[in-house]
Amino acid sequence: MRKLLFLSISFLCFCNVFAQSSTYWQQHVDYKMEVSMDVKTYIYKGKQELIYTNNSNDTLKKVYYHLFNNAFQPGSEMDMRLQSIKDPDGRMFTKLNKDDKEKQSRIANLKPNEIGYLHVTNFKQDGVSATSKEIETILEVVLNQPLLPGKSTVLTLDFEGQVPVQIRRSGRNNKEGVALSMSQWYPKMAEFDFEGWHADAYISREFHGVWGNFDVKITIDKNYVLGGTGYLQNPNEIGYNYQENGVKVVLPKKQKTLTWHFKAPMVHDFTWAADKNYIHDVVKTDFGTTLHFLYKNNPDIIENWKAAHQKTVDLMKFYNSFVGKYPYEQYSVIQGGDGGMEYAMCTLILGEGKLDGLVGVIAHEMGHSWFQHILASNESKHGWIDEGFTTFIEDTALYELSDKKGENPILGSYKAYTKLVDSGKEQPLSTHADRFDENRSYSVASYIKGELFLSQLEYLIGRKNLEKTIKRFYNEFKFKHPTPNDIKRTAERVSGAILDWYLVDWTQTTNTIDYAITNVEGATDGVQKTGVSLERIGRMPMPIEVEVEYTNGTKENFYIPLRMMNFEKENPTPNIKRTVLKDWAWGNPKYFFEIDKSKTTIKKITIDQSGLMADVKRDNNVYEIK
Repeated sequence: MRKLLFLSISFLCFCNVFAQSSTYWQQHVDYKMEVSMDVKTYIYKGKQELIYTNNSNDTLKKVYYHLFNNAFQPGSEMDMRLQSIKDPDGRMFTKLNKDDKEKQSRIANLKPNEIGYLHVTNFKQDGVSATSKEIETILEVVLNQPLLPGKSTVLTLDFEGQVPVQIRRSGRNNKEGVALSMSQWYPKMAEFDFEGWHADAYISREFHGVWGNFDVKITIDKNYVLGGTGYLQNPNEIGYNYQENGVKVVLPKKQKTLTWHFKAPMVHDFTWAADKNYIHDVVKTDFGTTLHFLYKNNPDIIENWKAAHQKTVDLMKFYNSFVGKYPYEQYSVIQGGDGGMEYAMCTLILGEGKLDGLVGVIAHEMGHSWFQHILASNESKHGWIDEGFTTFIEDTALYELSDKKGENPILGSYKAYTKLVDSGKEQPLSTHADRFDENRSYSVASYIKGELFLSQLEYLIGRKNLEKTIKRFYNEFKFKHPTPNDIKRTAERVSGAILDWYLVDWTQTTNTIDYAITNVEGATDGVQKTGVSLERIGRMPMPIEVEVEYTNGTKENFYIPLRMMNFEKENPTPNIKRTVLKDWAWGNPKYFFEIDKSKTTIKKITIDQSGLMADVKRDNNVYEIK
């Protein structure tokens, strides 16, 4: 929130030129908004000017906006979904009796002065009125002049909103006492890409936005402290001195309100939070990013928030090294009072609880700055990319930065995935986020199975190639909207392997991996060779690694390439002898090979000793002589 306007012009020009190459395009927006917040009624009014650039080959006759706050009304689609899903989000329900057997949607109980709403009036295109129609959380606009390819238009509107009592993410006066968590608060242009319009109703899941620049002025009671997306332009006018660690400086002002002016370059959303009792800490780093921490002046949490400063610095430094350099000059961690959610250049998170929990949430939500707010995949259609990949780097970072390293937490994710498979409730990762039958199925799929996409990619192409893939994916697709095919093709380019089968089976089906040792012949003393029979029981193929442990304590590995992969992985354990066997074709479910053991006796044979392959029945992966 320093007074640094946009990133360098060369940086923005690079993004726009890259985005409009012959093989890729994306739309662009420039927002200017002025909004005034009444902290007594929680009603805000504003004006928006949006320059929309059509970089597609389509002539656009309509445009669509999101009006997210309209979801927080009794009878809304979000309310109906909440009441009909088998395992509703407990944060969005209230108990009707002590035994917790009867619950009711919190949205259904909202009174007129507690609901959320967002309404648009006076819509104009290039100064001429255009027809608009509000369809709950979507605004449909019929342009008075079609927008041709390569052209821009100026869209202006007035809006009025009411901040709902916080049910989920956006809202007021939550259980931690935060006054205003202002996410999804303004009329937001829907994304239009090579697939068409993504004007999804707001049912409770994730988001998708257009890359652009934001210039936002927020007028509010002078006693409130703000933080969020963008760089603060007028610290002196509002009495903020960052040289004094973000403290509020008392100025001799007679007016009752102050106007906070922010600018944010190349983001796809704008979020802010405000409270009269925020402590604001500013932490400088040696890698160019200033960290801001805003949290309630609550004696019970101050020590934890102070302790989280250095841990947040260490986490961002790790992400910079592991994925790529965070491109903005500020990031804010803000107590928002409801779970944790990623936003452009900031996060809103719960502020109470233990230090480990606070750091864990920061690790995840800040990780989204790379996988969603720089690599802006479509969260609604491909939630496993942003949630799964963020979970992967979060777990990796917390493990690497831990003083006391236990079991790698990623290995525990395999158990959660297997449990979902065993439940019979798994749905493909390609399922739209709103279409999962249960919240748990969505969560395990997106967070856990999405994480395993990367950890299992290590099993397929090796750790070095995985790390190169992550870095290259970031460098080639930052400030774009990458798709599942983009991460697959990046891994193929890095490794030379064919991986289309992996993307299809793992993300578009519920095919499972299950390999077994079905027979071992001649494992006793005095036999020169041992024959090992393997079988693919599950539909999904994989290359196979087999470890043989001998009674004299030595080990030997055997690697069976997958024919359709056309790839031979580098030996992950060079200190152990490895034999590369003939490849295994998917069409043949059985495989046989021999082990020459003339000098010793076999003790144990194991498929995938690393545990990186998501085999759903690991008990048939081991043959042991006892």
